[in-house]
Amino acid sequence: MTSGDDLRRLLAATLSPDKATVDAAAAGLDRVAADPRFPLAILAVAAGDGDQGMRVAAATYLKNHVRRNLEGSLSSSHVYKEFRDQLAQALLRVEAAILRVLIEVFRQVVKKDFVKDNLWPELIPQLKLVLQNSNLVGQGQHPEWNTINALKVLQTVVRPFQVLLSPDGIKLEYEQLLLITCKCMYFTVRSYMPSRVKQILPSFCKDMFRILDSLSFNSSPEDGAVMRLKIAKRCLIICCTLVTRHRKHADEYVLYCSTFLTHDPFTLITVVSFSNIFSIILLSHVLSQMPHIVNSAIKISKQSIKLSKLDSLPDRICSLSFDVISRVLETGPGWRLVSPHFSSLLDSAIFPALALNEKDIAEWEEDTDEYIQKNLPSELDDISGWTEDLFTARKSAINLLGVIALSKGPPVASAASKRKKGDKSKGKSQSSSIGELLVIPFLSKFPMPSHGEDASSIAVQNYFGVLMAYGGLQDFLTEKKELTITLIRNRILPLYSLDSCSPYLISTANWVIGQLALCLPEAMSMDIYHCLMKALTMEDVEDITCYPVCTSASGAIAELIENGYTPPDWLVLLHAVVKRISTGDESESALLFKLLGTIVEGGQEKVLPHIPEIVSNIVNTVAKLLPPAPDPWPQVVEQGFGALVSMAQAWESSAPDENKKHEKKLWQLGQSAISQTFSRLLQKAWLLPIEDMGLKFSSALPPPSCVNDASVLLEFIMRSVTYVEETASMKVFELVAVWADTVAYWDSWEEMEDQGVFNTIKEAINLHQRFDFSGFFLKMLPSQSENESQSSVIGQLSNFVTRAISAYPSATWRACSCIHTLLHAPNFSLGTEDARTPLAVSFAQAAFSRFKSVSDSPDGIWKPLLLAISSCYICYPDVIEQVLRNCDSNGYVIWTSALAQVSSTSFSPGLSSASEIKLAEEEFLERYALAAAGEAIEVVEEGDIDEETQDIELGSLDEVDIQQAVLSLMQNQPALQAQTLSDSLIERITGAFPEYEHLFHRQV
Repeated sequence: MTSGDDLRRLLAATLSPDKATVDAAAAGLDRVAADPRFPLAILAVAAGDGDQGMRVAAATYLKNHVRRNLEGSLSSSHVYKEFRDQLAQALLRVEAAILRVLIEVFRQVVKKDFVKDNLWPELIPQLKLVLQNSNLVGQGQHPEWNTINALKVLQTVVRPFQVLLSPDGIKLEYEQLLLITCKCMYFTVRSYMPSRVKQILPSFCKDMFRILDSLSFNSSPEDGAVMRLKIAKRCLIICCTLVTRHRKHADEYVLYCSTFLTHDPFTLITVVSFSNIFSIILLSHVLSQMPHIVNSAIKISKQSIKLSKLDSLPDRICSLSFDVISRVLETGPGWRLVSPHFSSLLDSAIFPALALNEKDIAEWEEDTDEYIQKNLPSELDDISGWTEDLFTARKSAINLLGVIALSKGPPVASAASKRKKGDKSKGKSQSSSIGELLVIPFLSKFPMPSHGEDASSIAVQNYFGVLMAYGGLQDFLTEKKELTITLIRNRILPLYSLDSCSPYLISTANWVIGQLALCLPEAMSMDIYHCLMKALTMEDVEDITCYPVCTSASGAIAELIENGYTPPDWLVLLHAVVKRISTGDESESALLFKLLGTIVEGGQEKVLPHIPEIVSNIVNTVAKLLPPAPDPWPQVVEQGFGALVSMAQAWESSAPDENKKHEKKLWQLGQSAISQTFSRLLQKAWLLPIEDMGLKFSSALPPPSCVNDASVLLEFIMRSVTYVEETASMKVFELVAVWADTVAYWDSWEEMEDQGVFNTIKEAINLHQRFDFSGFFLKMLPSQSENESQSSVIGQLSNFVTRAISAYPSATWRACSCIHTLLHAPNFSLGTEDARTPLAVSFAQAAFSRFKSVSDSPDGIWKPLLLAISSCYICYPDVIEQVLRNCDSNGYVIWTSALAQVSSTSFSPGLSSASEIKLAEEEFLERYALAAAGEAIEVVEEGDIDEETQDIELGSLDEVDIQQAVLSLMQNQPALQAQTLSDSLIERITGAFPEYEHLFHRQV
C-alpha cells in the first residue's frame, strides 16, 4: 500500500501547472486506487493536517472514486465498513471547506447503505449521541465533535426521505403519516392503554385539538381535503374512546374510595387489585383534557348547517362530534362543562341537523329506503351517551338531544314549595330536567305550518326538525305523561287535518307516534288510529311519492300493537290494510303484508273469525304477483307467504276443545276452507309452472323461495285432510312430490328457515300412514331437478335429512328425530324390495361421520347421533356394522362402546366426559368474567338448547318390546360369538341388563 507521503506527493503533483506532470500523477493515483485500503489512506490525507488545497484535492478525488466504485468493488471490500465509520468520524472534525466535499461522499454512502439497503441501523442512535455530546450541546464533553458538522450530517441523512418535486406530495405524505399515527393511538387507547401513554397524552391531545380546530366544511373533497377529514374523524373517535375510558376509571376510582370507607380488608384487596394507582393517574390526565375535548366537539358540531351540501364523510365527522358531547355529558364533570353551551348547541348545532334540507328531499325521491333508514330510525329506543354506531349527524343529534333533556337542571324552588311557618318539608328546592327548562320551550317557539305550505317553506323545514326532536325525547316524555298528551293533541295530530300537508311532515309524525307508543293515553286511541290509517292510505302528492308515509304509518301501527296499544276496532284496521294491499304497488304490499301478520298476532280472537276471508283475498293478490318460473320470487311474494303463515298458525292455535262440538265444527269448516285456498296457491306456484314449461328448461323445479313458509302451508294442508278424497281434490300428493324434490338438495341452512321443513316431513309421513294406500310416497318418480334422476318422496326427504345431519346443531337434533320416523313409520311393504336399505346406509354414514367429529364436544348432539345409528342398526345389523367398519376400522367398536356408556345405569345425562366438564368450566369462567366487567353476555340461541329436550318420535318402534329386541341382538351378535368384545364393554352391558349376564359367561 502506498504511504501517506506518496499520496501527498501525487496529490500535490495534480496541482502542477505542467500537464504532463498532472497526467503522470493522475495515472499514479489510478494505479494505487486499485488497492482495497486506498479509500482509507486518501481519507486520512483529506481529514489530516497539512496544506488545505492538497486536502481539498484528496477529498475531491475520494468523492469521484466513491462515485465510480461504490456499487462495485468498494462496497464489497472487507475494509468498507471501516472506511464508512472513519468517514463519519472525519465529518465531525474537519473544517467547512473540507466538509463541503466530504459531505458529498457521505451522501452517496447514506443513499446506498441507509436508504436503499437498510444496512446501517446504528447510524441514527450514534448520531443522536454525537449531537448530545458535541461542543455546543454537551458542554465540552467532546470538543472535537463540531455541532454544526453533526447537524450537516443529520441533514444529509434526512434529505433522501423528503419529496421535493411536488409540494402537494409533501402535504399528502405528512397527512397520511398523521392519519396512521392517529389510528395507532386509537388502537392503543382503546385496547390496553399502556402506562407510558400518559407521558405523551397531553402533547398528543394538544396537537389533536389543533387539527380539530382547523377543520372546516367549506372545502369540498375535490379540493384535496379528504385526508384532513379522515384525520379529524379519527381524532374524534379517539376523543370518544378517552371519554369512555374516563368513565370506566372514574367508576373504579369511586369504588376504590368507597372501599376505604368500608374498612373491609377483603373487599379492599379485591378492588385495589384492579383499581390501581395508574387508573387514578390516567383519570387525572383525561380529566384535564375534557374542556378542550368539549370545545373542539362543539365547534365542529356547529357546522351541521352546511351538511346538506356535503357528502357522507363530513356528516360522519359531525355525527362523531355530537357523540363526543353526549359521552362527556354522561360523565361526572360533564354537566358542568357542557351545560353553559346548552342553548347555543340547540340553536346552532342540534336543530340545524334536524331541520329538513335539500339532501333529504333528493333522497326521498331517489332512494326512499335510504331516506327511511337515515331519517326514521327504529334503533333509537335507548337514548344514551354511550350509544354507538349512529353514523349520521341527524341520529347523533337526536341522541344528544335526548341526553340533554334527561339531564337534571339546577335546583329551583316553585311557588308551591315556599316554606310556611312550621312546615320544614316544603322549603327544599326541587330539581327540574333540562327537557322541561330548555328543550320543550325551545321547540315550542316554532309554529305549525299553515295549509298548503310545501317543502320550500321555512316553517315546514323547521317543523320537520321539531318532529324529529320529539322522536328523540322518547325517554324524557315517557316520564311526563301530561306533557306527552299535550304535545300529541296540539302539535302532532293537527297535522293530519291540514289541507295538502307536506308528506315529509306526515311521515315524521307517524314515526314520532311509533316512538311514543309506550306513553300514549287510551283516551286518544281512536284519534291516533284514525290519523295513522289516513296516512296509510295517503296517495302520492303530485310528483312526490308517499311510500315513506305508508312505511312510517305501517311501522307506527305495528309498534302500537306490539306495545299493547290496541285499536278501537280491529275489523276496520284489518279491512283498510287488506284493501290497500290489493290496490297498492308491490313495495307497499310487501310492507303491508308484514303489518298484516302483526295485526293477526296481536288481534287474536277478535281477528280469527275473519281469517278465512282474509286468506282468500291475500292468496288472490299473491297469486297475481307470482313471477314465471324459474325466476326467483320478489320480496312482496315472500312477505305475502309470511303473512299467510301467521294466519295459519293463529288459526291452528285457536282450535277449541273436543267437548265443544259446535265450535269445533265451525273451526274445522274454516280450516278446510283455508286449506283449499292454500292448495290453490301452492298449485299455482309449484304445479302450473311445471305443466306450462314442458321441455323449455332443463330444471322444472320452482325456485327455492320461501321454502320454510311454503312448508308450513303444506303442513297445514296435510293436517286438515280428514278423508282420502280430499287428497285428490287438493292435489296433496302432487304438492308433496314437488316439495320433496325442492328440499332434497337444500343447501341454504338457517335456523329459522329450516324448522318448518322438519315439521312438514313428519306430517308428510303421518299423511302417508293415513291415506297413502297405493304407496305413492315409495314409488320411483322422475325428478324435476337438473340431474333428471328418479327417486321416491321418501328418498328425497331422506336426502334432505342426511344433509341436515352435518348442518348446525339444532338441525342435527331435528334430523336425528326424523331418521327414526323415516325408517320405522312408513309402510315399506308398498314399495320396492329393500327400499329402506339405502336410507339406513346413508343415515348411518352421515350420522357416524358427524358423531366422530362431535363426540368430545360439550353440546350433547353426539347422543341423538348415537341413537340414530342405533335406529339404522335395528333395521339391518349386518349391513350397518359393515358401514361402520368402512367408515373407520374401529367404527363398530366405537359405536357399541358409546352405546354401552349411555345405556349404563351409572351414566349421567349431564357433563359426562372430562372434555365436556373442562369446556363447561371455561365457558362459565369466561361468562363470569364478562359479567364482572359489566359487558353484555351473548345469549345462546334457543334452537341449540331447546332441541335437547324434544321428544324423539320412534314411529312403529313405540310398539317394540325393547328387552326382547336386546336379547335377540345378544344371542345373535357375531362379535359376541367371536369373543372380540372387551371386558369393560361386557361389564357395562351386563350392568345395563344384569338378567342377561349368563350370555357372557364365556367372556367373564
